[in-house]
Amino acid sequence: MADNKAKKNKKRSNTDPKEFSEAESLEIPDELLETYPREERSVLRTLFGVTAAAAKFISKSSWASEKFGEALFSSSERMKMMQEAGAYLKDLREVAGLTRRDVSNAVNLSDESFLTAVENGTAALSFELILRLAALLARHDPIPFIIKFIRTYNPGVWGVLEDWGLEKFPLQFERERQFINIYRGHDEARKLSDEGFQRVLEFTRSAFEMALHFVAEEDEQAK
Repeated sequence: MADNKAKKNKKRSNTDPKEFSEAESLEIPDELLETYPREERSVLRTLFGVTAAAAKFISKSSWASEKFGEALFSSSERMKMMQEAGAYLKDLREVAGLTRRDVSNAVNLSDESFLTAVENGTAALSFELILRLAALLARHDPIPFIIKFIRTYNPGVWGVLEDWGLEKFPLQFERERQFINIYRGHDEARKLSDEGFQRVLEFTRSAFEMALHFVAEEDEQAK
C-alpha cells in the first residue's frame, strides 16, 4: 500500500510521447476528475473514454496506424503545431499569473525544465498532463483546450477521433450545456412536484420539436 502511494506521489521527471497511448489504458483518476467543476465531469469521462478507444484502435490495427499515424502531418507542420501549442500554453499560464514553477508543482512535475521545453515547442505532453493542465488553466472550458493538445501531440489518435466526428464535440457539448443552463436558471423548477415537472417537460419537448421543425425548414430554404 505504501509503495503504491509513493509511486502515485512521485514527481514526473520527463514525459515520453509514448506515455500518451499508455495512459489510455487507465481510468481517469478520481483526484484529477475532482479538480474540474462538477458539471464538466461527465463530458470529460466521455472524452477520456473515446480517446482511450481511439488509442487502442490505433495500437491494434495496422491499417489504422498507417492511415492515422505520424504521417498525418509533415515534420515541419508538426514542429509548427508544437511551437504554437507551446506559445498558447505560455499565454494561458501568464494570463493566470502563474510561473513555470507554479504550474510544474501543480501538475506534479519534478522541475520546470520540462514545462519550459513544452512552451518552446520541443517536448510533447502525455494525455494525463493535458488533463491536469486543462484543470489548472482552462477548468471552466476544458474541452477546446484538451482537443487542441490531443491534435498537436498525438496526431494519430486525433486522426481517429476526427474520423469519428469528434471535431463537432465542443459544439455539441456547448449546446447541451446551454439547455442545462435554462433549467439551472429557474430555481422554481426545483420546487415542482414530480407530476408538475413532467408536465413542464412535456411542454418543453413539444415547443422544442415545433421550433426545430420550423428552423430546420428555414435553414433548408436558405441553402
